[in-house]
Formats: sequence, C-alpha cells, structure tokens
Amino acid sequence: MDTRTWKVIQWATGNVGSRALRTVIEHPQLELVGLWVSSPEKVGKDAGELAGIAPCGVKATSSVDDLVATKADCVLYMRQGTDIDELCRLLASGKNVVTTRGDFHHPRSMDPDVRARIEQACEAGNSSIYSTGSSPGFVTEALAIPLLSLSRRHDCLTIDEYADMSSRNSPDLLFNIMGYGVSPGQFDQRKVEYVKHDFAASMAQIADAIGLEADEWDAVGEMSAANNTAEIAAGTIEAGTVAAQRITITGLRNGKPVLRFRANWYCSRDIEHPEWELRESGWRIRVEGDTPLDVGITFPVKPEDYAAFTPGLTAHRAVNAIPVICEAAPGIRTTVDLPHVIAKF
Repeated sequence: MDTRTWKVIQWATGNVGSRALRTVIEHPQLELVGLWVSSPEKVGKDAGELAGIAPCGVKATSSVDDLVATKADCVLYMRQGTDIDELCRLLASGKNVVTTRGDFHHPRSMDPDVRARIEQACEAGNSSIYSTGSSPGFVTEALAIPLLSLSRRHDCLTIDEYADMSSRNSPDLLFNIMGYGVSPGQFDQRKVEYVKHDFAASMAQIADAIGLEADEWDAVGEMSAANNTAEIAAGTIEAGTVAAQRITITGLRNGKPVLRFRANWYCSRDIEHPEWELRESGWRIRVEGDTPLDVGITFPVKPEDYAAFTPGLTAHRAVNAIPVICEAAPGIRTTVDLPHVIAKF
C-alpha cells in the first residue's frame, strides 16, 4: 500500500479552489503547507476557516516569494487568469503544478514563446505541469480515450454538455455577463473564443493521439429565445428574450468533422429551437464509426444542492491528479501521456 504523503500549496480560493482546499486538508495522503489568496481580507486567515472546516494551522498569504520558498511537492493552481511569470517561478523552484486553467492541454498549439518559458522552468526545477478538470479534462480526454478504444474506424466524436442555470441565484452573472433575459442579437464573439481556446486545445490532444489531427477548428455561437416567461432563481426570463445559448467547437479534417464539443447552457428548455434537444444537466457523448456509442451522464442532485455539488466536479480530479503529476517526467504533461488518474480514499 502506498503510504507516501505529498506536500501541497493551494493557489486561490474561489468556488473550485475552496473545494480543492478542503479536499486537500481532509485527504489522508496530502499535507497542506501553503495557501495563496488574492483578497487582502483573506490574508492571515486560517486555511481551514476559509475552507469552512476546523482550523488547520496554515495561514493564507498573498506573498508569492514566501510560497516559492516553501518546500512543497505540488501546487494546485486555480486562480482567475494565468500568470506565466508566477507559474515559471513555481516550476523552477521544483514544484509540480496541477491547474484547472486550460492553457496546457495541447502543448503544440501554445504560443511558442510561452511554451518555451514553461518548458525551461520545468527543466530547471525538474518539475511538470498538467491542465485538467471535469470539462475540459475528464469528459473531453479521460473519458474519450476508453470510448474511442473500442473503434477501428472513426467518423466523429460529439460531446454535448448541458448546464441548467435556472437554479443559480447569480443575477449579475446570468443577466449582465452571460446575456440571458435580453433581446436576441449578435452572439458575443468573446464568449465563443473563450470556449474555443480551452476546448479546441483539449480535443486537439485527442485528435493527435488517434492519428486524426484536425486541420481547422470552427467555432459557432447561437442563442434561442424563451417561448414563455420563466421564473428562475436569479429573476425573470421574459418570453422572447434569450433563454438558452449554444457554442459549438468542431475539429475538421479535410473538411469533415472528426471531433465536436457543444456547450448547451440554458435557463429554460421551453425555447424556440426544440431541435436543440436540451437535456438535464450532464453530458451526452456520441461516437460515430464502426462501433457507435451513445453515452449519457446526469447528476442525481437536488436543485437546492447543485451549487454545493458542482465545484467538486472540477476540483476533485485536479486533487486526485497530484500523485500522478509528482511522479511524471518534467515538462508539460497531458492526459494522453500520463498514467490514469486514480482516486485514493
């Protein structure tokens, strides 16, 4: 039985970071040795308090210098935005990094200068870095690999993600940032590019691995209006205003789709485009080829418990990946070249 203990620094305490923090503190083979926070109000507070559990003796800090100097095996990097200078310092100091940032899914498509800097830092520190999470990560890579292993002719892999946002009581996010409840107009291309950045990279990793490298990535955003007025936790979606959004990222090879990810985000399923076939929150993965598959995943969670449940989907895989990345060869690692991430309970 493996009884090793890994020393971990948690980087940031947002929704996902806070769940990861608590999981690290409670994990039998992980030892929290540091915590970075961006908010001055959190500096000096006990990590356990910030995680919603008993104090653990580790105090939060905003000092990158102090944490770079702290002896640790791995950093769980979950801050908003990616600071390459910061990451290079951590990697060069000998700390491996698991991140839920989507910048490292496909090294070959990274900015060459950024990739070179990260790889040099990994070489200097004999360290490695890995991007993962639930989506992208688990559903686009870890689950796709065994599903595709059943085929000998591949036509297309399509992953539909469904997110019912009607129980989310975040009016600013839904109405002001995401654009629900307004008259349909031109789709905000920034949202399309944001989704494309992470998901195209993740799927490109799989395309390369199966020998069907995509020569083009197409990204399309669509909106659908509500047929009838709907009351949701965050407010009211009036009839005729945006109730659902769909972003489709497609990898094309010789003009034909080989991999596709479609984000279906909605506040109501009573929309003007019933052909979207919106399902309850979860995923639908379809493999087209000589061994066709249609796999559905849903979350049996009560609406009132959903907000507390969802951070774990992303945080837990990252936490479970710590032993794997600590044993990996130096450099930017991917799901394709790493051993399976196996949870230890």
